[in-house]
Amino acid sequence: MTGTKLKELFLKGPFGLTLISILLGFLVGAIVLLIAGFNPAEAYWAILRGIFAKPKYVSYVIIYSTPLIITGLSVAFALRTGLFNIGAEGQFIVGAMAAAIAGYFIQLPMLLHVPLCLFLAMSAGAVWGGLAGHIKARFGVHEVISTIMLNWIALYLSNWSLTLQSFGKQGTGKSHMIQETARIDLFGQWKITEAGIEFIRSHKVLGDILKSPVNLGIIFALLFAFLMWYILNKTTLGYELRAVGFNPDAAEYGGINVKKSIITSMSIAGSLAGAAGALQVMGVGHKIAKLAIMEGYGFDGIAVALIGNNTGPGSVFAGFLFGGLKYGGAKIQDAVGAPTEVINIVVGTIILFVAMPKLIQMLLKFRKG
Repeated sequence: MTGTKLKELFLKGPFGLTLISILLGFLVGAIVLLIAGFNPAEAYWAILRGIFAKPKYVSYVIIYSTPLIITGLSVAFALRTGLFNIGAEGQFIVGAMAAAIAGYFIQLPMLLHVPLCLFLAMSAGAVWGGLAGHIKARFGVHEVISTIMLNWIALYLSNWSLTLQSFGKQGTGKSHMIQETARIDLFGQWKITEAGIEFIRSHKVLGDILKSPVNLGIIFALLFAFLMWYILNKTTLGYELRAVGFNPDAAEYGGINVKKSIITSMSIAGSLAGAAGALQVMGVGHKIAKLAIMEGYGFDGIAVALIGNNTGPGSVFAGFLFGGLKYGGAKIQDAVGAPTEVINIVVGTIILFVAMPKLIQMLLKFRKG
């Protein structure tokens, strides 16, 4: 393949357009910083230092990215099948709530407790997503409307659960801590022992990483990304779901049960978002303290899916990008005094350009001409 063909493939392909959108997003962020009186180079350098300066920072970026990757996969899966799952936030909440309840009340060995919590959370998310799919398939209500409503129902259901004396710490908006056998953090209890403290002090790199809540969440995230790719591209189910997304009428004419496919797709998307909630509880929170409010992981997942071009590998890349910006970007205020809101401007601009590939192609052709 010649260089010209590679260039055309790059400019017209989703990867090239996404990369250009990211560069344009940072450019707009730099302009905003200049207008506000800050040096963009110093601000962006502070973000890079906030991500890579210490092993602990990299670990935190991975931790921040994990729920974003999985909720991004949830939204991406639905979009690949012609549906817009804006309800990943609510599915995240019910998944977290189910994992917290199972993690606190049920007593099992770790090898059984962790899978059970994850299974129940994914089931709760699947029910929440499948309900929106059923409402669309049965009554024709658009999934955007139903999932937005279900987000709020999930939030207030979570709030109510925290008022129960058997589950919530009264007056705190927090649940009781889940049992150690339901946690997926690594060396959590060992790190606070004398041997653990001594190891952290005597090992510069590993010790610094262990200062963060290292957990197995990212392994699950990568596994889910692979499963999404495999289901959509290598199975009959994936073919049917994608066919319905491309053209429901043609799919129905070809013998595919469109209504069943809609419910199935939303159920799978919901189970992924529910898994994100569970892994956040089992790996980082050990409680559902912040679920008295919406944490925004489901809404951020929409941005991750769009930047990742609605693919599994793309969602992983976009999740890491988003996680790095959220964690490293929070440090520009202390480093150079710049407002952290500029990160939201950068991300918003990236999404804007990702949503307008034709505009980017026009600009490139204009520049070439």
